[in-house]
Amino acid sequence: MAKLYFHYSTMNAGKSTVLLQAAHNYRERGMSTYLLTAQFDKRAGAGKIASRIGISEDADTFDGTTDLFDRIRAQSTEENFACVFIDEAQFLTQEQVWQLARAVDDLKVPVMCYGLRVDFQGHLFPGSAALLALSDEMREVRTICHCGKKATMVVRQDENGNALREGAQVQIGGNETYVSLCRRHWRDAMGDQPLD
Repeated sequence: MAKLYFHYSTMNAGKSTVLLQAAHNYRERGMSTYLLTAQFDKRAGAGKIASRIGISEDADTFDGTTDLFDRIRAQSTEENFACVFIDEAQFLTQEQVWQLARAVDDLKVPVMCYGLRVDFQGHLFPGSAALLALSDEMREVRTICHCGKKATMVVRQDENGNALREGAQVQIGGNETYVSLCRRHWRDAMGDQPLD
């Protein structure tokens, strides 16, 4: 039975690694997959899903105007694939998440989305909010804070390592820009001193 999945976490938890491994598992069993990623994330090159551990795959890209239902339907007439994988799912629009839900329901193809849950200010991304509302199954990809607790938040840092409190919700970056923290240490970094 086809489902809409949302695999979420904070930065540097290994979401892309998990996606690439899952896609590999399908192909290893003789099943084709269809991979998509955000068009403007070109850290590994245009149309690439890449992991920090050095593995990568080519992928089609989407932006805020892409009709994902039409894209998946058209691609499925060219190639019979067993699953759709979407990286950087936080950049989906609410309408695109509904399009993915339609693909699951009407085309009967599983769709696995991987993305951030919250931004550096602790706010849900629009795509993540819609996925939290519409997904059939949600799975957290976990990473840890420097204190050893589960990291659920992320701070954006300037070039001197200072936590930024303002800025655009979207800024592409990696370890040089973002640090994953537990909520307590995120509050501390953002200037909300926890009581000891």
